[in-house]
Amino acid sequence: MQFRRLYTSLSNSSRDPFLLYRNLKNPFAVFDPNPQFLSTPRILKKRPIFVTKRLVSSFPAMADARRLAHVPIPPPETADKAELYRALEAAVGSPFSSGPLVPDPHPLIIVVSGPSGVGKDAVIKRLREVRENMHFVVTATSRGKRPGEVDGKDYFFVSKEEFITMIERHELLEYALVYGDYKGIPKQQIRDQMAKGLDIVLRVDIQGAATLKRILGKSAVFVFLVAESEDALVKRLIDRKTETKETLLVRIATAREEVKHMEEFDYVVVNREGELENSVKLMESIIDAEKAKVRQRTATI
Repeated sequence: MQFRRLYTSLSNSSRDPFLLYRNLKNPFAVFDPNPQFLSTPRILKKRPIFVTKRLVSSFPAMADARRLAHVPIPPPETADKAELYRALEAAVGSPFSSGPLVPDPHPLIIVVSGPSGVGKDAVIKRLREVRENMHFVVTATSRGKRPGEVDGKDYFFVSKEEFITMIERHELLEYALVYGDYKGIPKQQIRDQMAKGLDIVLRVDIQGAATLKRILGKSAVFVFLVAESEDALVKRLIDRKTETKETLLVRIATAREEVKHMEEFDYVVVNREGELENSVKLMESIIDAEKAKVRQRTATI
């Protein structure tokens, strides 16, 4: 219908129909501005437009190499190393940086936990001997000293009154009442050592590990230390000769419950009887793997 109107209009004109457009401001002004055949959604439906990037823009290094290809470079198989090095610098237009391509790994906070009797102290003591750049946090406790323990090395031994004062001053990262005695981790000790770039090792019980998990989240590494069997665990508790029959029963019952929390940790290390070195090597492997991660853990105390 629209084309028929155009044809009729041109036919009735006394002028050359093919020159008619010269006298029209809009050669299509005779068309219906709202033609019905354009209202169909199928016609108006937009189709996706795909844009393909140029390969050269995606590989700027290749483009630079082409652009700088005129710089004379001696044959690598015969050229002097220093001369070739200088020529390559001239070709790329800037000196090669001697700075590290990978930044130094962040200091780690490693939380070691597990039931009583699994050998946490033995593993940490050996790790202290074989691993450098680590600080092993000394925990504050209100319990009395055991034979052979040294104040400031094994624990900071304080009275219950002194410990409560530390709590009131917010000097502890976490603390708990365990078997009637307080244990806690001083904050400032961790801050000072991390500022030196040292990794931090925290030895805590399961209750303390759960608290630290809430505080530190994924910024710390949580390692669960366990004996090879329940039988081996009970024998180790007996061999310590530090428990009464009542406390032995309590520790065994507690250990059975604590093992159920293993899945809340990042790693598990089985410390088998007589295989201390293997346990320590596995601990070192865990630390090395964490430091090799592209996305590092970052802890702030």
